[in-house]
Amino acid sequence: MPIEQHIEELRAELRNCWDIEERAQIEGELEMALAEREVMLAVAEARYSSEPSF
Repeated sequence: MPIEQHIEELRAELRNCWDIEERAQIEGELEMALAEREVMLAVAEARYSSEPSF
């Protein structure tokens, strides 16, 4: 599953979650997914900026 889709699904789960323990778990998963997306974007940006321009 693409990371953006995973993030949106976690956000949807949070909107509909009323259980405190489950909500905390989803928030943790969302935080990890957001961090993973940031790493992926940083890596992509580093690759792009390190390519020679012609």
